[in-house]
This record gives sequence, C-alpha cells and structure tokens, in this order.
Amino acid sequence: MSKTSISCLFLLLIVFELTSCKSNVEEIKVPEYWESPAVLDFDAIKKRGFIRAVVDNSSTSYYIYRGRTMGYEFELLRNLANQLGVNLRLIVKHDLEDGFRLLNKGKADIVAINFEVNEERKKRANFTAPINSMKTVVVQRKDQSHVDSLTQLTNKKVYIKKGTVYKERLSLLSDSLSLALSIEEKNTSLEDLINQVIEEKIDYTVVDNDIALVNATYNDLLDVGLTVSQPNPVAWAIRKNAPQLEAKINEWIERINRTGYKAILYHKYFLNKKNSYHRSSSAFSSVSGDRISAYDNIIKKGADKLGWDWRLLAALVYKESRFNHSAVSYAGAVGLLQLMPVTLQRFGVNDPNNPNESLRGGVNYLKYLDGFWLDRVPDNNERIKFILASYNVGHGHVQDAWRLAYKYGKDNKRWKNVAYYLERKSKPEVYRDPWVKSGYAKGHVTVRYVREVYGLYESYKVLVDS
Repeated sequence: MSKTSISCLFLLLIVFELTSCKSNVEEIKVPEYWESPAVLDFDAIKKRGFIRAVVDNSSTSYYIYRGRTMGYEFELLRNLANQLGVNLRLIVKHDLEDGFRLLNKGKADIVAINFEVNEERKKRANFTAPINSMKTVVVQRKDQSHVDSLTQLTNKKVYIKKGTVYKERLSLLSDSLSLALSIEEKNTSLEDLINQVIEEKIDYTVVDNDIALVNATYNDLLDVGLTVSQPNPVAWAIRKNAPQLEAKINEWIERINRTGYKAILYHKYFLNKKNSYHRSSSAFSSVSGDRISAYDNIIKKGADKLGWDWRLLAALVYKESRFNHSAVSYAGAVGLLQLMPVTLQRFGVNDPNNPNESLRGGVNYLKYLDGFWLDRVPDNNERIKFILASYNVGHGHVQDAWRLAYKYGKDNKRWKNVAYYLERKSKPEVYRDPWVKSGYAKGHVTVRYVREVYGLYESYKVLVDS
C-alpha cells in the first residue's frame, strides 16, 4: 500500500472517530430542571420556620401602599402561613419560568400566581385545588383603535405576557376565526402591559379579568369588556414531591371558602372600586408611585446619619407611628418615632409633633443605642437587631438576655441566641436570675417587633428602589 493510501486511510479513521464521539455527545440528554425536584416537604418547611412563595408585584398581588404591605395574594399567603404556623417570605418574579425553576430547585415552596392548569405546566409542577376562577379579556383604549368584537382583531397585533396560556388561546381563536392575528410575547408583568396600552405604546393586550377590572376602575380610558375566554379554574403551583404541603394547602383552601374569608378579601381588592382607585393611583403605592411616605426625604437624611438603608428606617417609622407625625400611644409616646417624654428631653426634641424634630430625636437615640452595642456586637447586621429591640423595650432588658446567653455558653453576639432568652424574660425563673438586672419584660413582644420591622423592610427592599 502506498504512503498516500495509508495517509488517506488514517484520515478516514480520525474522521470516523470524531464523528462517533460527536454522536455519543449528542446522545447524552441533559435532564430538565423539573425532573429531579428538591426534596422538601411540609415537615422540613415547618422545621425551617418559614415558607417561601413567588408572587407578582401588581395592584392585585403584592405591593406597598402608604408603607403597608398589601395585595390579594399577599393576604391569602399570610393567612396560609399563620394557619401552617410558619413565617412568610415572598419572592417577586415576573418570569413564570423563573418561578417554576425556583420551585423545583427548592428556593421557593409555592408559586402563588393564578395558573390555568394544562399538560405542559403539569410537567413542571403539581397544582393545588382551585384557588379561584378567572376569565381573560382584551384590554384596549376607548379611541380610534377600539374594537367591538374579536373578529375585528384581524391583522392586529396583540401583546401578551410570556409563558401564559394566552398564546395558545389566541392562536386557536385566530385559526378558528381566520383572523391572521399577530401575537407577541413580552417578558414583563401584566400591569406593565396594561400601562403600555394606556401610554399608547401598544394597542391591545390580554390579561386576567381581575387585574383588568382593578386598572379600569382608575383609568376611564381603558375598555376591558371584550371577553376572550369564559371563567376557568386557576390554582397555585407546588413541587410534585411535596404531598404533605399540597394536602395542607388544600385543607386551607377548603377552610377559607367555607368561612367566607376569601370572599371578604375578594371584595376588598376587586369589588370596592374606591379603595382600588386610591391604592393603585397613589404616589405612595409601589404600583403607581415611587414613595413610601410623605417623609421619605427626612427619613433618608436620618438613615445617612445612621449608616442604614433608608428603607429600614422607614419600616421602623411605619411600625412606630404609621407615618402619623401627631400619633400618641397609650403610654404617652409621641411623634413619628414614638419617643417618651424623658427621651424627647434627653435628645433635644422641643416639639414632638414636628416631624423633622421627632425624626431627628429618634435618630439621635438610635445612634446612642448603636454606640452602646458597638463593642458588644461588632457585626453591623446583627447589631441593628439589638438596636431595634432596645428601641422597643429598653437596652437594659436586652442586655439581661445578652448576659443570660453568655451564662449558658451561647454566642451572645448573635441575635437569635439573645432573642431566645429575651422571649423567656416574662418567666419568674428567668427574670429572677441573679444575672438579670432589669427584671420582668414581655420579651416575646419585642422579638416579634424586631421580626416585623425586618419583614416590612424586606418588602420595601423588593418593591421600592433604594
């Protein structure tokens, strides 16, 4: 055999080997993310102490209004968490695929978005019993682009949220009515699409009837009367391998239907047009505005002095006074940050009803508490919890719990260890301990106070820009 022939044969063998390798690589199938979901059922969630739910930031689901966290899904989930005996943590996502991904990776436990259940979605998750029923409608303006029937959508472009059932529904409609309809998916929220209709960036979108009605109550330009589909049951998504959690949620759904709680909540968010208008159009709503309160500017200045995120200080102000500068507590605390008369005098507040003075006095007191705890708790994130607790109950009681944690060999630089003893400070065997100097305290109230301030802060971080 010639050298040329040998060379050609050698090259053919290499090509065959490479082709064979490529074929083997192509045969390796990467499993889909939902095929091996994280193992995390109700017992593990209960032990962990909190349940995580994916929600949308909209005027119906979850938002901030005048400093308060609100929303139909939010209130339902809060009720569910109370029923399950756990805390609630919310994750805001517009992308439905991201929601399913977080669910299966164990980073979320519920996707609390109104899903119409179909075979494609059943691959990704299980679904609860129906939580509601929804119909879908066209959202459009009352102008020259307005259509009176679905047949008039022929050759029109309709924008929809990516990952929804609207695409399949509109495609079937287009085929059956020969509409030659153009459908474009956008990875954004339903509320954003409605706003784009209002701003004349697009002419038509399709959304659930509930969110359409809420938006139409405060914008006379909108028409939401054209129905695409009649009501269909909708449900929340949970992992396929979480039967305990699914059973618990279904029991809760049966309960809120039976007791009328869901009907009351539905009326509050969808049938009370006046309330819907104020919540959704206020400058102090995370849906339509970018402010938490009328005092954001002075709160930001105070937070700068403290070195805090201003949204954390805003959460504290809301917790203390609901942003009412003339609020007076049963114990005589006054102003935005509810300072007692002796504290007002000590930190130079002459007029506690003056929001600037009240906030400045509260910030000065917080700075004093920061100095008190600085050497005892060097970590800034941990120390803030000690400061908040001290603001609520007095640093003497918190220091007692700090001493007890040290006495029993716990790391007293960690809030959770100190909180354990503070919660028990109403028990005689604890407040009579020789290490305790300040006596009895309802410490469990203070621990809850810190948790609630931080919970509100987490909501502000998600829904309000820094």
